[in-house]
This record gives sequence, structure tokens and C-alpha cells, in this order.
Amino acid sequence: MSTWAPAALEALIEEATVDAYGEDEQLTGFFTMIEESLAMPFTTTVLGVEVSVVGVDLAEDGRVVARCARGALRQDIGILDLPLPEPAPEGWQWIEAYRYWAR
Repeated sequence: MSTWAPAALEALIEEATVDAYGEDEQLTGFFTMIEESLAMPFTTTVLGVEVSVVGVDLAEDGRVVARCARGALRQDIGILDLPLPEPAPEGWQWIEAYRYWAR
């Protein structure tokens, strides 16, 4: 559950989608804000395994994904499914705004 008030999340959504026409452009707006604002790399735990989030991307299926790495292994995980560490990295509020928008 987000610690951000709905009004604050809606302000972020407005900022990310201000010039967007349609859902595809809105998604691109969120991807851009996450990519530009999220401090990477950062470490988190996925299914009990520590991974490094080294980037974000737009998947072919229209999801924003986190590029996770552990040694030579790489895995994309939907950013909405990514558990954030404590403390969360700078820029995490854009993931929360995207989550609020996507609901």
C-alpha cells in the first residue's frame, strides 16, 4: 500500500501524462518518468534472491519492466510486481503513481 496521498499521486499522474493522447502515450510518459527519476542500480529481493535492478524498459506486451541482474543472469520483472527495498530508492514515487494509475 502506498504511503502517498491520492492527491499527490494524481499530481504525479498529471505530470507524467500531460501531453499524452491515449493509453499507449500515457504508458510511455510513466516509463520516461521512471527511467529518468529512479536511482539505479539498487538492490532488492525477488523470491528470496538478492538482485540488482540495473534499468527499466518497455516490454513488447506494454508493461514497464525492471531489468534485474544477479551475476551473469538477467531477468525482466514487471515493475508493478517488483518488491522495493527499505529504504526505497530515490524516484520510487513514480512507481507508486504508475501503480495507482494502472489499478
